[in-house]
Order: sequence, then C-alpha cells, then structure tokens
Amino acid sequence: MNSSKASPSRIAAFANAVRGLRVLFKGQVNARIHLMACGVVVALGFGLKVSATEWLALILAMACVLTAEALNTALELCVDLASPEWHELARDAKDVAAAGVLLASLGAAGVGAVVFLPKF
Repeated sequence: MNSSKASPSRIAAFANAVRGLRVLFKGQVNARIHLMACGVVVALGFGLKVSATEWLALILAMACVLTAEALNTALELCVDLASPEWHELARDAKDVAAAGVLLASLGAAGVGAVVFLPKF
C-alpha cells in the first residue's frame, strides 16, 4: 500500500513544523537575529564566491545554530509550562539550553572565520 501521495498525517506534520517556524521567528528576537546573520553569511558567500565545500560548512553551521535556537525555544516553552513559578532547576535548564545556542554560535563563528577571513 505504497502511495505516491503524501498522507494527511504527513501533510499535517509538515504544516505543524511550518507553524513552529512561525512561532520561532515571530516570537523570538534572538531567532530573528540568527536568521539575519544567516542572510549576511549567504550574501557574503555569494559575494566572495565561496567554494562548494565552504558552502557545505556554512550551511551546516547555520543549520546548527538555527536548530539550537529552535530547541532552546522549545525547552523554554516547556519549562515555562511545567514550572510557571521561579525555580532554580527551571533557571538551570533554560541557562543550559541557552549555552547550547552559544556553543553552536561560537562554532559557526569559527567556521565563518575560517571561510571568510582568508578572502579579505
């Protein structure tokens, strides 16, 4: 029973993911900042004519940062739901998730430095 059409549940899952992107980029200033940084990276990549290998590194770095930001946002929303009152563990969970975004961003900055600095 293999159909070439996407099943309604797959379509719904895709629609939910698109809705999640809207939640992420509409509600999170940091996510929009990361998205703008990706736009700058893409513009620099085209302007400086980076190689296919360099594009792969840049795309992977951008995807890692945006994924980390999305997971951080999801964790923050879950923590806020589970622990609306201030709690030390809730704070720690949010801070560790934010640290994940910071680590991904630092790694992406390193990739950007390796790719772009020699071109200047």
